[in-house]
Amino acid sequence: MIVDKAIYADGVRRDLDGDISDAFDTARSQGDCFVWIGLFEPSAEEFDLVRDELKLHPLAAEDAVSAHQRPKLERYDDTLFVVLKTLSYVEETSDIEVGEIMLFLGRDFVVTVRHGAGNPLGPVRDRLESDPEMLHHGPIAVLYAVCDEVVDRYGVVVHEVERDIIDLERAVFDPQADDVTEDIYSLKREVLEFRGAEDPLVPVMQEIVRGRVTDNHEVREYFRDVLDHLLRVDTQVDAHNELLNSVLSAHLALLGQRQNDDMRKISAWAAIVAVPTAIAGIYGMNFDHMWELHTHYGYPVVLVVMAAICFVLFRILRRNRWL
Repeated sequence: MIVDKAIYADGVRRDLDGDISDAFDTARSQGDCFVWIGLFEPSAEEFDLVRDELKLHPLAAEDAVSAHQRPKLERYDDTLFVVLKTLSYVEETSDIEVGEIMLFLGRDFVVTVRHGAGNPLGPVRDRLESDPEMLHHGPIAVLYAVCDEVVDRYGVVVHEVERDIIDLERAVFDPQADDVTEDIYSLKREVLEFRGAEDPLVPVMQEIVRGRVTDNHEVREYFRDVLDHLLRVDTQVDAHNELLNSVLSAHLALLGQRQNDDMRKISAWAAIVAVPTAIAGIYGMNFDHMWELHTHYGYPVVLVVMAAICFVLFRILRRNRWL
C-alpha cells in the first residue's frame, strides 16, 4: 500500500492531491523537482500501477514485490535499483529482525518499497524535509538518507549484540549458572544473519563512492561517511563472530572439565567405599578360624581399622583435589 507520496521542488515538499500519474506528469513538466512514492509490502496489483507508469524493468519489479533479496545495486536503463537490508533488535528475546528496503531512482522520481515492520522511513522523510539544501540534490539525496539511517541502525544493533555476548561470557564462567550452549548457538545464528545483511552492502557503498551512481562530489562525500560507518560495523560483526566461537570453545571446555571433576569425585568415593566393603565381605564368609572374632575387642578393632583406612584415603584424595 502507499504510505506516503509527495513532490519536492527546490527542497520543499508539496503534497499530492491527484493520482500517481498526475504527480509524475507534474515532475516531468517542471523539470526541477522529483516525486517520492513510499510503499509498504505492496501486492503485485498495487505495484503494477507504479511499474507501468515508470516503465520499470520486470525483473526489478518482481524483486520489489517478492522481496528476500540480498543487498545489491543494479541499473536498468535510466533507473537505478538498490536493495538494502534493515535490522532491528528485539529486547525481550534478543533476536534480530530483518527487513528490506528497495529503492527505484530516476531523474525525477524515487520509489521506496519497504518489507518488514522495522525501520519505517517516516523519520527519514522528516529529516530530509528539514534540510532543503540536501533535498535540492534530488533523488540521490533520498538514497543517501535511507542508507545513512539503515547503517546507523546497524550500529545500534551491533552494540546490543556486544552486550549479549558480555552477558554470555559471564554466564559461561559462573559455576552456578545454567547451561548456555543453546543461547550461544542462538546468538551466533543472529550474528550470522546480521553479517548476511551488512557484509554485501559494503561493495554497494564502495561503488557509489567511486562515482558509479552520481558525479556530485558533495553527495559522494556523504556516502563516504556512510561507508566508513559501515566498515566499522563490518569489523565489529566479524569480531563478534570470532568471539562467539571462543566463548563456545571455552564453554565446552569448562563443561568437559566439570564432567571430569564429577567423574573423579565419583571414583574417589567408590575407592573409599571399596575398602570397608572388601573387609566386610571377607568377614561375611563363613570361616571358623578368625582369631579377631574370638577376642573381646576383635569386632571393634575391625571397625576402627576400616574407619582409619577410609579416613587416610579421604585425606589423600582431598589433598590431590579429587574431592
